[in-house]
Amino acid sequence: MRHSGEFRQPRFELLEGSVACLDFINTLDDRPTDAPRELLRSFQDLVRFVRESRILPSDVVNRLIERSAAAPKEAHRTLRHALDLRETLNAIFSAVAKKQPVSQAALNHLNRSVQTAAQHTQIVQKRHQFERRYDSPDGLGIVLWPIAQSAAELLTSEQLHYVRMCSSPTCQWFFIDVSKNHRRRWCKMDICGNREKARRFYSRRKRRTHVDRDL
Repeated sequence: MRHSGEFRQPRFELLEGSVACLDFINTLDDRPTDAPRELLRSFQDLVRFVRESRILPSDVVNRLIERSAAAPKEAHRTLRHALDLRETLNAIFSAVAKKQPVSQAALNHLNRSVQTAAQHTQIVQKRHQFERRYDSPDGLGIVLWPIAQSAAELLTSEQLHYVRMCSSPTCQWFFIDVSKNHRRRWCKMDICGNREKARRFYSRRKRRTHVDRDL
Protein backbone atom coordinates (compact mmCIF):
# COMPACT_ATOMS: atom_id res chain seq x y z
CA MET A 1 0.00 0.00 0.00
CA ARG A 2 1.31 3.44 -0.92
CA HIS A 3 1.13 6.23 1.61
CA SER A 4 2.75 9.12 -0.23
CA GLY A 5 -0.64 10.68 -0.95
CA GLU A 6 -1.10 11.32 2.76
CA PHE A 7 1.67 13.92 2.74
CA ARG A 8 1.14 16.22 -0.24
CA GLN A 9 0.97 19.37 1.88
CA PRO A 10 4.08 21.55 2.24
CA ARG A 11 6.70 20.23 4.58
CA PHE A 12 7.16 21.45 8.13
CA GLU A 13 9.99 23.91 8.45
CA LEU A 14 12.51 22.04 10.58
CA LEU A 15 15.40 24.21 11.66
CA GLU A 16 18.92 23.03 10.89
CA GLY A 17 20.69 21.77 14.01
CA SER A 18 17.50 21.74 16.06
CA VAL A 19 16.00 18.80 17.96
CA ALA A 20 12.60 17.13 17.74
CA CYS A 21 11.10 18.61 20.89
CA LEU A 22 11.88 22.20 19.84
CA ASP A 23 10.66 21.63 16.28
CA PHE A 24 7.50 20.24 17.85
CA ILE A 25 6.92 23.40 19.90
CA ASN A 26 7.34 25.40 16.69
CA THR A 27 4.30 23.69 15.13
CA LEU A 28 2.23 26.52 16.58
CA ASP A 29 3.46 29.25 14.25
CA ASP A 30 3.22 32.99 14.95
CA ARG A 31 2.61 32.05 18.61
CA PRO A 32 3.07 35.58 20.10
CA THR A 33 0.62 37.22 17.67
CA ASP A 34 -3.14 37.68 17.97
CA ALA A 35 -3.63 35.02 15.29
CA PRO A 36 -1.29 32.06 15.91
CA ARG A 37 -1.26 29.51 13.08
CA GLU A 38 -1.91 25.91 14.09
CA LEU A 39 0.09 23.45 11.97
CA LEU A 40 -1.24 20.34 13.74
CA ARG A 41 -4.89 20.50 12.76
CA SER A 42 -5.35 16.74 12.45
CA PHE A 43 -3.75 13.48 13.47
CA GLN A 44 -2.45 13.19 9.91
CA ASP A 45 -0.56 16.46 10.43
CA LEU A 46 0.96 14.98 13.57
CA VAL A 47 2.04 11.84 11.73
CA ARG A 48 3.48 13.96 8.94
CA PHE A 49 5.56 15.86 11.49
CA VAL A 50 6.85 12.56 12.88
CA ARG A 51 7.74 11.33 9.40
CA GLU A 52 9.53 14.51 8.36
CA SER A 53 11.38 14.68 11.69
CA ARG A 54 12.47 11.06 11.20
CA ILE A 55 11.84 10.24 14.83
CA LEU A 56 10.02 7.00 14.04
CA PRO A 57 10.84 4.35 11.41
CA SER A 58 8.86 4.55 8.18
CA ASP A 59 7.18 1.17 8.77
CA VAL A 60 5.81 2.41 12.09
CA VAL A 61 4.59 5.63 10.46
CA ASN A 62 2.77 3.65 7.77
CA ARG A 63 1.02 1.54 10.40
CA LEU A 64 -0.01 4.70 12.23
CA ILE A 65 -1.69 5.99 9.08
CA GLU A 66 -3.65 2.77 8.67
CA ARG A 67 -4.64 2.51 12.34
CA SER A 68 -5.73 6.15 12.61
CA ALA A 69 -8.11 5.67 9.68
CA ALA A 70 -9.72 2.74 11.53
CA ALA A 71 -9.76 4.47 14.94
CA PRO A 72 -10.70 8.15 14.42
CA LYS A 73 -11.70 8.71 18.07
CA GLU A 74 -8.36 7.42 19.31
CA ALA A 75 -6.60 9.57 16.72
CA HIS A 76 -8.46 12.69 17.88
CA ARG A 77 -7.70 11.90 21.53
CA THR A 78 -4.01 11.38 20.74
CA LEU A 79 -3.89 14.71 18.91
CA ARG A 80 -5.30 16.47 22.00
CA HIS A 81 -2.65 14.81 24.15
CA ALA A 82 0.00 15.91 21.66
CA LEU A 83 -1.13 19.54 21.83
CA ASP A 84 -1.13 19.39 25.63
CA LEU A 85 2.42 18.02 25.58
CA ARG A 86 3.48 20.73 23.13
CA GLU A 87 2.23 23.50 25.41
CA THR A 88 3.93 21.85 28.38
CA LEU A 89 7.21 21.81 26.46
CA ASN A 90 6.68 25.42 25.46
CA ALA A 91 6.27 26.40 29.11
CA ILE A 92 9.40 24.48 30.10
CA PHE A 93 11.71 25.74 27.39
CA SER A 94 10.36 29.31 27.55
CA ALA A 95 11.41 29.35 31.19
CA VAL A 96 14.79 27.84 30.30
CA ALA A 97 15.44 30.40 27.55
CA LYS A 98 14.45 33.26 29.86
CA LYS A 99 16.45 31.79 32.77
CA GLN A 100 13.34 31.52 34.91
CA PRO A 101 12.22 28.69 37.22
CA VAL A 102 10.37 25.87 35.46
CA SER A 103 6.88 25.05 36.67
CA GLN A 104 6.76 21.84 38.69
CA ALA A 105 3.38 21.02 37.13
CA ALA A 106 4.96 21.21 33.67
CA LEU A 107 7.83 18.96 34.77
CA ASN A 108 5.39 16.47 36.28
CA HIS A 109 3.50 16.30 32.98
CA LEU A 110 6.72 15.76 31.02
CA ASN A 111 7.93 13.14 33.50
CA ARG A 112 4.72 11.14 33.07
CA SER A 113 5.23 11.16 29.30
CA VAL A 114 8.91 10.20 29.65
CA GLN A 115 8.06 7.33 32.00
CA THR A 116 5.43 5.99 29.62
CA ALA A 117 7.93 6.12 26.76
CA ALA A 118 10.59 4.38 28.85
CA GLN A 119 8.24 1.52 29.69
CA HIS A 120 7.91 0.73 25.99
CA THR A 121 11.52 1.38 24.93
CA GLN A 122 13.84 -1.38 23.77
CA ILE A 123 17.37 -1.27 22.36
CA VAL A 124 17.68 -3.63 19.42
CA GLN A 125 20.63 -4.64 17.27
CA LYS A 126 20.45 -4.12 13.53
CA ARG A 127 23.47 -5.62 11.83
CA HIS A 128 26.43 -3.85 13.46
CA GLN A 129 24.41 -0.96 14.88
CA PHE A 130 21.90 -0.43 17.66
CA GLU A 131 18.71 1.55 17.60
CA ARG A 132 15.83 2.43 19.89
CA ARG A 133 12.56 0.68 19.20
CA TYR A 134 9.17 0.76 20.91
CA ASP A 135 7.36 -2.45 21.80
CA SER A 136 3.85 -1.13 21.05
CA PRO A 137 4.10 0.14 17.47
CA ASP A 138 0.35 -0.26 16.85
CA GLY A 139 -0.79 2.23 19.50
CA LEU A 140 -1.25 5.80 18.30
CA GLY A 141 0.32 7.21 21.45
CA ILE A 142 3.69 6.09 20.15
CA VAL A 143 3.95 9.40 18.26
CA LEU A 144 4.51 11.22 21.58
CA TRP A 145 7.22 9.02 23.03
CA PRO A 146 10.24 10.13 20.95
CA ILE A 147 9.21 13.76 21.46
CA ALA A 148 9.08 13.35 25.24
CA GLN A 149 12.41 11.52 25.23
CA SER A 150 13.92 14.25 23.04
CA ALA A 151 12.90 16.84 25.65
CA ALA A 152 14.36 14.77 28.48
CA GLU A 153 17.64 14.34 26.61
CA LEU A 154 17.90 18.05 25.82
CA LEU A 155 17.11 19.12 29.39
CA THR A 156 19.93 16.94 30.71
CA SER A 157 22.50 17.80 28.05
CA GLU A 158 25.09 20.54 27.55
CA GLN A 159 23.01 21.82 24.64
CA LEU A 160 20.48 23.19 27.10
CA HIS A 161 22.73 26.23 27.60
CA TYR A 162 22.25 27.12 23.93
CA VAL A 163 18.46 26.92 23.70
CA ARG A 164 17.25 30.23 22.28
CA MET A 165 14.01 31.89 21.22
CA CYS A 166 13.95 33.87 17.99
CA SER A 167 14.24 37.60 18.71
CA SER A 168 11.46 38.45 16.28
CA PRO A 169 8.49 39.54 18.45
CA THR A 170 6.07 37.82 16.08
CA CYS A 171 8.03 34.55 15.83
CA GLN A 172 9.89 33.39 18.95
CA TRP A 173 10.61 29.96 17.48
CA PHE A 174 12.97 27.81 19.52
CA PHE A 175 16.36 26.75 18.19
CA ILE A 176 19.78 25.55 19.32
CA ASP A 177 22.41 28.26 18.96
CA VAL A 178 25.34 26.45 17.37
CA SER A 179 27.00 29.65 16.13
CA LYS A 180 30.67 30.17 16.95
CA ASN A 181 30.13 32.95 19.49
CA HIS A 182 26.66 31.73 20.60
CA ARG A 183 25.06 35.09 19.87
CA ARG A 184 22.61 34.03 17.22
CA ARG A 185 19.34 35.95 17.51
CA TRP A 186 17.13 34.63 14.73
CA CYS A 187 15.66 31.22 13.99
CA LYS A 188 16.51 31.89 10.31
CA MET A 189 18.49 34.93 9.22
CA ASP A 190 17.03 34.87 5.71
CA ILE A 191 13.50 35.17 7.12
CA CYS A 192 13.20 36.72 10.57
CA GLY A 193 16.59 38.43 10.47
CA ASN A 194 15.97 40.10 7.12
CA ARG A 195 12.40 40.94 8.11
CA GLU A 196 13.64 42.73 11.23
CA LYS A 197 16.31 44.56 9.23
CA ALA A 198 13.65 45.73 6.79
CA ARG A 199 11.40 46.85 9.65
CA ARG A 200 14.22 48.88 11.22
CA PHE A 201 15.15 50.39 7.86
CA TYR A 202 11.56 51.45 7.26
CA SER A 203 11.31 52.87 10.78
CA ARG A 204 14.52 54.92 10.35
CA ARG A 205 13.37 56.21 6.95
CA LYS A 206 10.00 57.17 8.40
CA ARG A 207 11.65 59.09 11.22
CA ARG A 208 13.90 60.92 8.76
CA THR A 209 10.87 61.83 6.67
CA HIS A 210 9.12 63.33 9.67
CA VAL A 211 12.26 65.31 10.60
CA ASP A 212 12.60 66.68 7.04
CA ARG A 213 8.95 67.76 7.09
CA ASP A 214 9.45 69.62 10.38
CA LEU A 215 12.41 71.62 9.06
